[in-house]
Amino acid sequence: MSDPAPPLSRRPGAGPRAAAAIQDAALRLLAERGYTGLTMEAVAQEAGVNKTTIYRWWPSKPALLRAALTDGALLDFEVPDTGSLRGDLVALTERVVVLLTGARTESVVRAMTSGSGTSDDELAMLARDFFADRFTREQPVFRRAAERGELRPGADPMLLLDLMAGAVWVRAVLRRAPLPAGFAREVVDAVLPAFATVPPPGVNT
Repeated sequence: MSDPAPPLSRRPGAGPRAAAAIQDAALRLLAERGYTGLTMEAVAQEAGVNKTTIYRWWPSKPALLRAALTDGALLDFEVPDTGSLRGDLVALTERVVVLLTGARTESVVRAMTSGSGTSDDELAMLARDFFADRFTREQPVFRRAAERGELRPGADPMLLLDLMAGAVWVRAVLRRAPLPAGFAREVVDAVLPAFATVPPPGVNT
């Protein structure tokens, strides 16, 4: 019996620099060529490694991209802990702004979300997994807010995040309009009163 395949999210136990180079190459090529134009051969050439090295760690293109999106350094982020729900949400929204406007990340995020959304669309499933992973990582923000009594009973964290991120997506991606300084704070202060027990400073309810 052959050995079982490693978990899809597993990082290589050796050669972390090679792993990082492979993941970065995969995301660069995703942005340049799209999902259908991305091949393991091209990733190997771009990263300067043998194709067998990639297959040793990731058995397929979806597995490699899933690791690059959720574990790679390019789209990684730290969950904020500012001491208040508003502060944490502003920090999270600012991170969305960076993702959608950053020189290295904008094209990757646009390419990642270009799938059809159908149930058999591999890229759409990868995007779904990426956002599900982000939502899971962000849960401490809402647990701490609930412990501090900042969230209204029954408040839906996913809806709150969708409203904030959606404002950034509409402005930056759909309208292709610039995001002024302080845009993240304005978005949070417009949305948060519907979910918080105490309105943000200066916001009338």
